[in-house]
Amino acid sequence: METLCLATDKKKWQALAATLVFADESGFSLVCPLKRTWAPRGQTPTIRTSIQHNERLNLIGALRVSPATRKIKLHVQSHWDSLGGDAVIAFLQHLLEQIAGAIVLVWDKHPIHRRRKVQDFLACHPRLPIYEFPTGAPELNPSEGVWTQVSESTASTAPHNSTELQTNVFAGIARTRRSPRRLWACIFGSDLPWKR
Repeated sequence: METLCLATDKKKWQALAATLVFADESGFSLVCPLKRTWAPRGQTPTIRTSIQHNERLNLIGALRVSPATRKIKLHVQSHWDSLGGDAVIAFLQHLLEQIAGAIVLVWDKHPIHRRRKVQDFLACHPRLPIYEFPTGAPELNPSEGVWTQVSESTASTAPHNSTELQTNVFAGIARTRRSPRRLWACIFGSDLPWKR
């Protein structure tokens, strides 16, 4: 695995006619973030939220950019269990089935990416070369922007149970997924040296 240097590697992946994929994981619990809101003077809004951190919807997702940088798409899989090597492999298999041709995958140095079974899977799939972001640099990963947008759309929703949590999170994902403008904002909002 190599560390990403997009300034020099952008031309390389375009010359390969490869699809560029930025992957990341996140999770959402019943404890939703709160955001500011308007209310009539003297009528402070009250939002009841859960204090259960143990029910968590874990997501693995990827922003996919076509070789000519004309199309962008979001892929997401959800799990109620903790994410492990099997979930990563299932997601990588999904990407291989959905994307024709070469893929350049870029992700962070999370321990689940380095599990033996994940490494064995990658070794068997040469059309999926891996690049890694430097350690401690989430601002470089455009997929972080997806999670920020989903968090924003689920803020102050106060789900009462796992079904409401899943509905709220999936609604946030759908809102981001159907808007190319929002997806490109994740790319341009990152600290990658990306030229329009």
